[in-house]
Amino acid sequence: MREILFAGLGGQGVLTCGLIVAEVALFNGRTATWSPSYGSAMRGGSANCTVKYSEDMVFNPSLDEPDLLLAMSESALTMYGALVRKNGIILANSDLVGGEGFARADVSMHRVPCSSLAQKIGQPKGANIIMTAAILKLLNDFSFEDGMRGMNNMFRKKGKEKFEKGNTAAFEAGYNAV
Repeated sequence: MREILFAGLGGQGVLTCGLIVAEVALFNGRTATWSPSYGSAMRGGSANCTVKYSEDMVFNPSLDEPDLLLAMSESALTMYGALVRKNGIILANSDLVGGEGFARADVSMHRVPCSSLAQKIGQPKGANIIMTAAILKLLNDFSFEDGMRGMNNMFRKKGKEKFEKGNTAAFEAGYNAV
């Protein structure tokens, strides 16, 4: 069983990150759950979701002890950093997460300047896609190709295939960032 917590602020795309990872897992024959949680003030308020996937049934979709935390904001790291399991991974948006005062020797911390990287590749709304690809590479449960196919499948289902070229560029950038 794999558990991932995606956390940040409304408008950063953390719920979409979770949807993509859940779709990649489903696309590759796993059982997956996606449990969103967000405040009433969606853009700028707290937003998070939990994704669990497994070869077997996922019996409890709620947050337990994540293998990986995506912290897209400083508040996300502060609120959820202590929940990551021992020897887990924290992936932080280094453009917004300084992490001053946060220290855990029992987790692996990775920092990716996803907002800057998204601007650099000409995909200003692609920071979440960059981090999704970084997550898939860090966890190493799915290949690059599996991730791309699952991501593109999710966006096609939503009628958003016109963004495929930009999403592909962001995905490649994120996969290569870690």
